[in-house]
Amino acid sequence: MSARRTQATPIPTTTRRRWQALALVASLAGCRGGDARRPALEVVIGEPPATLDPRYCTDAAGMRVSRLAHAGLVRLDPDTMEPRPYVAESLEWAGDREVRVTLRPGVRFAEADREVTPADVCATLGALADPRVASPHRAVASSFGACTQTGPRALSLRLDLPRATVETDLEVPILRADEARSPPRPDGSLDGLGPFRVRGSQAGQIELEAREGGALPRPAHDVVVRVVRDENARALRLLAGKADVVPNGLSPPLLSAVSSEGYAVVRRPGAGFTYLVPRADQAPFRDADVRRAVALALDRPLLARTLLGGATVADGPLSPASWAYVPPTETITRDVGRARSTFAAHGVSRLTLLVSSDRARGVLARAIAQMLGEAGVEVEVQPLELGVLLSRLSVGEFELALLQIPEVGEPNVLRWFFHSASTPEGGHGANRARFRDAEIDAALDEASVVPDRARRRAAYARALARMYAQTPVIPLFHEDHVAAVSARAATFAPSVDGRWLGLATVR
Repeated sequence: MSARRTQATPIPTTTRRRWQALALVASLAGCRGGDARRPALEVVIGEPPATLDPRYCTDAAGMRVSRLAHAGLVRLDPDTMEPRPYVAESLEWAGDREVRVTLRPGVRFAEADREVTPADVCATLGALADPRVASPHRAVASSFGACTQTGPRALSLRLDLPRATVETDLEVPILRADEARSPPRPDGSLDGLGPFRVRGSQAGQIELEAREGGALPRPAHDVVVRVVRDENARALRLLAGKADVVPNGLSPPLLSAVSSEGYAVVRRPGAGFTYLVPRADQAPFRDADVRRAVALALDRPLLARTLLGGATVADGPLSPASWAYVPPTETITRDVGRARSTFAAHGVSRLTLLVSSDRARGVLARAIAQMLGEAGVEVEVQPLELGVLLSRLSVGEFELALLQIPEVGEPNVLRWFFHSASTPEGGHGANRARFRDAEIDAALDEASVVPDRARRRAAYARALARMYAQTPVIPLFHEDHVAAVSARAATFAPSVDGRWLGLATVR
């Protein structure tokens, strides 16, 4: 799972000519300002975080930026995604209902400049579990019945009910006790324990300052996260010497182009899941045959090869790298004739496909629409700002949408996206398809409470087998994490979940 630095494939002549013109513009832009490089590393992304408040962020950009300024008791290993002590020095099980935690000495809050205490941990978990705080991470903390300080750096966490994912759950960032229940702060002003502090946040730009006393040693560089929606503009910024890292932000032709100009392209197999979500509780997608017909209409290997920087075609939500993955007994391969017959039998001739306004996502959505058109379905693609898109999904105003689950490391996340109790109407989940299946519910419930890894794997195998049969969503890819990097950031590599803590170790 280690990161790879690759040489890109040759660029088509027309693309190269277009790129040469863009490169000339970039070189002129760089010359006009002399050496315009900032002392900070600049990370360029296509969509802004929905919020920098770690109590509320669930989108990929929000998770990745907020985890630079905040830290939990554990962090996920960048290669295996197994939980490892982070703010905690150690975690020890005492039976199956108690975890004893010892905090690392010397880990300090950025603004208060004091060490984290057991009281901060207990206040954070209590706030996350409080329905009045309305955190989407409530389920993570609600299983803790008691949090008790047992020493200056020690505490005991007791569970009301058995929960198999306790150690992974403790990745949630720890806040100061006096801020844990404060009103939402989307600007990132909550005090944190990460290696950076948020120095400023405004439209299109987030400034992160390296600092002493965080959960990692002081980074060598400050970081600026800049939102640039157009991918050509992102590439130009890199070429002009103004950007250092463009993670998952360039299509294959532009990756080839920046590679030909001497920039490294770093790839790592990812644990995310790109998929089409149908409104499965109403026609036409109430019928599993129609949902499967969408999958049959698509040439997913062709899409992965031509439109993505690297990807594995997905069988379902878990990647083959997951310890809980089991392969399907039958893989989905393109069968346009069968898809056309199914659509015709169910009277499906027109659909609307929602997609974010990101250019690369739009290109992928239009290619999907073209393939569905070959199966007899006319598809209208509607690009929307991400916030608007998610709002439409939450209230159920859609037929089909292109989405991505950015992190599927702990398989218990399947409960959040596929359990009947996790529909938006329930207020605590992202089952936007409104798909309900009692067998899947039972398997996911068992896997969430049984600590034995073998029994959990068996429960997930039952859930996955039912998903393969029912196709609650249409699986597309497990996309690689691909970053174009400057010479200054040559040692940067994203983790398997796509996070950016590697920025803290760039020298």
